[in-house]
Amino acid sequence: QLQASGGGLVQAGDSLRLSCTASGRTFSTYGMGWFRQAQGKEREFVASINRSGGWTYYADSVKGRFTISRDNAKNTVVLQMSFLKPEDTAVYYCAADIFGVGRRAAGEYAYWGQGTQVTVSS
Repeated sequence: QLQASGGGLVQAGDSLRLSCTASGRTFSTYGMGWFRQAQGKEREFVASINRSGGWTYYADSVKGRFTISRDNAKNTVVLQMSFLKPEDTAVYYCAADIFGVGRRAAGEYAYWGQGTQVTVSS
């Protein structure tokens, strides 16, 4: 089970930190990803990290502004978002890739959290 938190309403240029905590003992074997879905749009990849935390991947739209990290001892993955823009407004979802890679395609993820709303005002 994945539980995402940390969303909220912020102004453009602000920062926000999303967390996703997993239950169970297998978190360290999962690649983890963050996706987002804006109203009326398809879900899109934001960032991912492999099981060890040694590899990270970012969508071009967030590269340089967002940072994904994980703490396997705490079963937590964090998405630190900076220099937020109104176009970052969406529901953000964390997901687990049981193959440990942390892929870009949503279809590769077996488990999903419930989503947390991020709203960035201009």
